[in-house]
Amino acid sequence: MTDLAGASRSTTAVGLTFVTAGSMIANIAGYLMHVTASRWLGVDGYSEFAALLAAQLVLAVPALALQNVMARERVRGVDSAHLRLLATRCAGLVAVLGLIAVPGVVAGLRVGAVAAFAALLTAPVYVLLAGEQGIMQGEGRFRELGGFLTLGGVLRVVPAVAMLAIGAGTSAALLAAAAGTTVAAVVARLWNRRSERTGVRLTVGLQTVLAASQLQLAMIVLTSLDLLLARGVLTQTDASIYGLGAVASKVAFWLPQAISIVLYPQFAAATGSARALRSALLMLTGIGTLVVVGIAVCAPLAPIVAGRDYQPVTGVLWLFALQGAVLAIVQCALTAAVAVERTHAALVAWCGLAIEAALILTIADGSLERVLTIAASCATAVAVVTVAVAIAEHARRSAKPSAPAAEAAGTGR
Repeated sequence: MTDLAGASRSTTAVGLTFVTAGSMIANIAGYLMHVTASRWLGVDGYSEFAALLAAQLVLAVPALALQNVMARERVRGVDSAHLRLLATRCAGLVAVLGLIAVPGVVAGLRVGAVAAFAALLTAPVYVLLAGEQGIMQGEGRFRELGGFLTLGGVLRVVPAVAMLAIGAGTSAALLAAAAGTTVAAVVARLWNRRSERTGVRLTVGLQTVLAASQLQLAMIVLTSLDLLLARGVLTQTDASIYGLGAVASKVAFWLPQAISIVLYPQFAAATGSARALRSALLMLTGIGTLVVVGIAVCAPLAPIVAGRDYQPVTGVLWLFALQGAVLAIVQCALTAAVAVERTHAALVAWCGLAIEAALILTIADGSLERVLTIAASCATAVAVVTVAVAIAEHARRSAKPSAPAAEAAGTGR
């Protein structure tokens, strides 16, 4: 038993190493895109760019949900060909939703139609890439998953930065990002064909992905709502400063995502899920604390990197990081809910979002600091409740005897 436990810890450590490395490289590339855009597009242009990336992330919600569903079903032995068909259907649905959403994004965010189309074009491709990554995740192929997290991030960012470097503008940069992501999805599909495994028939459909999407949508809106509303309640200059500060929030949010990815198969397993969840939450708390302290120490460098126009963000950068670290904990709790098909946990997040939106729109009074304080406070409240719900759910699940154990008890064996 000791040897098996040691082997399990070793496998988890290796998985965390590769997925963390892949995530970090992809996210560093993403932050590079934000930094270069903030300098080359100027304060006004960067505000449009940041808002469109936030809208793109919202439409890509089904991709995140699909990856979790496909990983969970692969853990249960579902055939990868059936899973891939589900991914194709999901991508088609997202493409249609993207076309429908373009006019609303143009009007709501006050951006150009071509730029909006270019931003939303990437979402269905994300779905296909996420599907392939979900198969790797469910099979525990974390080395390969880390590699494709890197590939997807780099191929998305490098073409976009190249367009920004030659002065091509927001639309061209977003179209280049879509093309690069498409290449990554194709390569992932071809790679997975090298190790196809057969399995049982898929018993879930798009409705399962949509049910999981409500949790992912709540999570993504939690990470983006304040940024989107900032364009409406702050001046254009302050909205751009807020957009740069939100990069620190994204750092704290995405940096530890490997923890939930690697432990997700254990969240979905019949036994041990409560222990895995507690371990994940402890690791997230530790990493979050280190990130907040680190960003607070490095905050004076922000104007040097992004430009003197962003000097006002220095004093509150740590609070952006705290918001992101807390949201990483929320994401873990909601991901654990998807693993056991308890999507009602999304109600807590939606209530928190409604309160956050109401407060920002009514009492923010055009203050960057007040918008940020409201967002961070609401994130903390949601984290406390979602973690309590997730721990209670997994504790009940772990307390139930497995089917073989129940049968043995019933027969006196």
